[in-house]
Amino acid sequence: MTAAKPSTWQIACILLIGILSVSTAAIFIRLALAAAETRGAGFSLVLAASRLSLAALIFAPAWRNFCRTGFQQQALLYSIASGVCLALHFGTWITSLSYTSIAVSAALVTTNPIWVALLSWFWFKEKPTGMTTVGIAIALTGGLLIGLGDSASTLGGDQPLLGNSLALLGSWAVSLYFLLGREAQKCGLSIATHVVVAYTTAALVLLPLPLVFGASYTGYPPTVYLWIALMAVFPQVIGHTSFNWAVRWVSPTLVTLVILAEPVGAGLLGLLVFGENPGGTVLIGASIILVGVAIAALGARTSVVTGSTE
Repeated sequence: MTAAKPSTWQIACILLIGILSVSTAAIFIRLALAAAETRGAGFSLVLAASRLSLAALIFAPAWRNFCRTGFQQQALLYSIASGVCLALHFGTWITSLSYTSIAVSAALVTTNPIWVALLSWFWFKEKPTGMTTVGIAIALTGGLLIGLGDSASTLGGDQPLLGNSLALLGSWAVSLYFLLGREAQKCGLSIATHVVVAYTTAALVLLPLPLVFGASYTGYPPTVYLWIALMAVFPQVIGHTSFNWAVRWVSPTLVTLVILAEPVGAGLLGLLVFGENPGGTVLIGASIILVGVAIAALGARTSVVTGSTE
């Protein structure tokens, strides 16, 4: 039995909930860093691994349908590879928040529609449209402005160039995650099965890494674990699930464009909670990035998010 399509206002409400939820990610991360009174790669990997592990546990019941779903073996390999990319995404992006501001990190990490368009061009020979090319050029200009405006800033960190680079690497990784996930579903893997495989893979990849960097999962104040739990529930489970639900009913491009509001929400929350007030050049650069990404996404011939029923 096919479910009835929700009304426009219901879809809008779910998307709004999704944006509000994912916008809290950077805030919870920064609060965890402050509560632990530490920062750097080791603790950032603790946050990333814990977030994905909790999310994987929440979605664990989906494993019951794993053997019942018909799919090609190649699909499982794509899904596992996408999970590795997701682990790289969270590992690099969360670490970036130790070195650069919330607004800059969120703006750079959400440039993924640009990289999806470029990867699709080289990987699948899907040449971007003229509008996409213009959007890419505009967004890269905005990124250059952010790099210039934030190079001497200590907003949220003392190595903004490192933080910005990590955020950009996180954007590249999540772009590969989207494309590999799309291929997994083209080969017959259901959305639910792909999500649980990817999340579990990402968690397994990340779990041992904090120990390599000399970090521990124990010994932190109780509030650290509270922020980690909220990070898993709100931005990961509620936020990402909201987008996965919405893409069934509306254009994936529209959902992607809505996700571009994340750095705006994260930046506003950063201003309210931490008093982070980026300089004018950074704000202009972030705005240009959002405009460029929006133009690129509108002009893209391929979907960034899979699972559409268009």
